[in-house]
Amino acid sequence: MTYDFIIVGAGSAGCILASRLSEDGRYSVLLVEAGGKDDSFWFKIPVGYARSYYNPAVNWMYSTEPEPELGNRRIYAPRGKVQGGSGSINAMIFVRGAASDFDDWETAGNPGWGASDVLPFFRKLETHAGGTSQWHGGNGPIHVTPMRDDIHPVSHAFLSACEERGLPVNTDFNGASIEGAGVYDINTRCGQRSHSSAEYLRPALKRSNLAIERNAVAQRLLFAEDGKADGVEVMQHGRLRSFRSRREVILAAGAVDTPKLLQLSGIGDGTALQHLGVETRHHLPAVGKNLQDHLCASFYYRATRPTLNGSFGSIFGQAALGLRYLLTRKGPFAMSVNQAGGFFRGTADAPRPNIQLYFNPLSYRIPDNPKAGLKPEPYPGFLIAFNACRPTSRGEIAIASSDPHRAPLIRPNYLSTDHDIDEVLQGSHLVRRIATAPSLSAIIANEVSPSPAADTDEKLLDYFRLNSGSIYHLCGSCAMGPDDRQAVVDARLRLHGLRGLRIVDASVFPNVTAGNINAPTMMVAEKGSAMILEDAR
Repeated sequence: MTYDFIIVGAGSAGCILASRLSEDGRYSVLLVEAGGKDDSFWFKIPVGYARSYYNPAVNWMYSTEPEPELGNRRIYAPRGKVQGGSGSINAMIFVRGAASDFDDWETAGNPGWGASDVLPFFRKLETHAGGTSQWHGGNGPIHVTPMRDDIHPVSHAFLSACEERGLPVNTDFNGASIEGAGVYDINTRCGQRSHSSAEYLRPALKRSNLAIERNAVAQRLLFAEDGKADGVEVMQHGRLRSFRSRREVILAAGAVDTPKLLQLSGIGDGTALQHLGVETRHHLPAVGKNLQDHLCASFYYRATRPTLNGSFGSIFGQAALGLRYLLTRKGPFAMSVNQAGGFFRGTADAPRPNIQLYFNPLSYRIPDNPKAGLKPEPYPGFLIAFNACRPTSRGEIAIASSDPHRAPLIRPNYLSTDHDIDEVLQGSHLVRRIATAPSLSAIIANEVSPSPAADTDEKLLDYFRLNSGSIYHLCGSCAMGPDDRQAVVDARLRLHGLRGLRIVDASVFPNVTAGNINAPTMMVAEKGSAMILEDAR
């Protein structure tokens, strides 16, 4: 079958692309998704993301290769395998990033991607609970809800502790500045997940010019005789199917699977592809390179007063929270577990905030055994997690073989620069500085881990190396830029050197943004859609 546009991947970006490209009825659009429908109740209820964390039915459950600087551990990297992609299974923190992040995109040779250029697209996608303003949209598909009115009392203690340490307070991380301590916004509507599958795609699927093929795993891209990309081959329910495009194929499979599909199709570093028995169609060495992520670790504290551990650790407590949610659509089941936090300068002379914190009134360990589930610690506790905002380590995504069913090799190369190691220590000292402020120290019985025994920088770094993990912000593996030796797409998201092919997902980020990347990924999809329609007309 033939369509005007084929979109590969119904994730956070792909759902927006499908909606916008089919909106005026002028073009026929096919959306190809490897997973199934996201129609379970657990995708709607915010706390349900815990059910998806280790569920292979809706999660690719990738892991990195052994990481040399992290004790040769394999780091878990969940990715959504369901309509809505990772936006269906994430923790819903809505942070756009710092203005300087996007100004850096533009400075890197990408005109039209500066902070002032992307703000209209952030506003376009949003309905903020506070209404329309200079910084916020009031009638976009994604509903954004502040959590500040319903956070746990110990989260208030964290905010007071930040003030006591002279740290700035920020009532809106998506406003004029990202810096300071505050409460995160989440993308929910009336206590339910508000993501691009629910808000963009489901209404759009009523249109006759939009089709979706689920459970269809892309195998390779197809090309016309003149070299133009004009289709995709998928494996669906055990048989190969081919779909063709008249105008463009748009990859929105994410930072892992977009470079994988390109390499399987012979687009990438020619030498590396040749070693794997893949015929090189187009030598583009930056495919899969420039991979970035936020690496985090948590400090665990035993509290002298109740936290969410008690409620989440008890069947009766869970039942009470569930009943509250059903009756009011409020409470912990309607929120992210990461309630407070902020963006801070790790040193007095840092040019911009470089450390992000998450304060969680629930302390839990992520089990090595997926069947064990996510369980709170067996005592009143909370955790403070931190990561560097703009790490300088760079990794890569590479196919393991020519077999499309094999998972790709993910090599983030975490902590491979002195800059990133230094920021681990900055973050560690910042957490302890806040934890020893009067408001927070008054409710702390003890630091469980790393524990007071970690009393030197060397011990703190050792703790981080052995206990850190991804916070699941993989991006940059098909970066945008003007030089085809270092970038994969141009500023209009067109693949360098190939016609009929674009990429619109987090893989095009030239540099990772400060904060969670779901909001900027949706912004890229809004802006990318506008570009595609401009060029088509």
